[in-house]
Amino acid sequence: MGSPPATSTTSTTEAAFARFDALPPVEIAFMLGAWTGESVPTGHPLDGALEAFHWHGKRFDSAEEVHPLVFSTLGGGLTCLEPRAMGPGLRLSGRVPIPTAPLAGRLFQLLLPLFSTRRSGARLRMTRYRGVESATMQYDLLPINDVFRKVDDDTVLGVMDLKGMEPPFFFLLRREGPGPSHSVTIS
Repeated sequence: MGSPPATSTTSTTEAAFARFDALPPVEIAFMLGAWTGESVPTGHPLDGALEAFHWHGKRFDSAEEVHPLVFSTLGGGLTCLEPRAMGPGLRLSGRVPIPTAPLAGRLFQLLLPLFSTRRSGARLRMTRYRGVESATMQYDLLPINDVFRKVDDDTVLGVMDLKGMEPPFFFLLRREGPGPSHSVTIS
């Protein structure tokens, strides 16, 4: 019996957790490579915000070298963002609306060079979440764990568990292709 697919039409946190809980876990090796990302709408304050700011996805070079925030640059390239740059915005997301207008996204892209990094900002570990052990991306300097479950061979459903943020944020990652990385530049 197959698991229900995760799509971007989820309407509540409860429905997203029902989908997540029905999916099988993934191992660390499964997560290696480059992934594009998108929000799973649940009414969370972050729904659509990352896309508005031109979030591309995540890159897992190894269990120890993870780039959790890959963004598209104004020039059409990709750059990795220092995760601490997002910390203040995440803490305010439940209290202050995040601007999602195209102008806000373009302004963010102009600022990307100030927050870009070549250094890894996270690592992968196996953790137990909601009773199941699965690959989890742990940020190095923020109290965030992204827990993954397998939708299919090229798609995972993720839950961003940020200490103090209720409810969690849900997102999909889709594998970009073979190999552990894609071309990322520092603007």
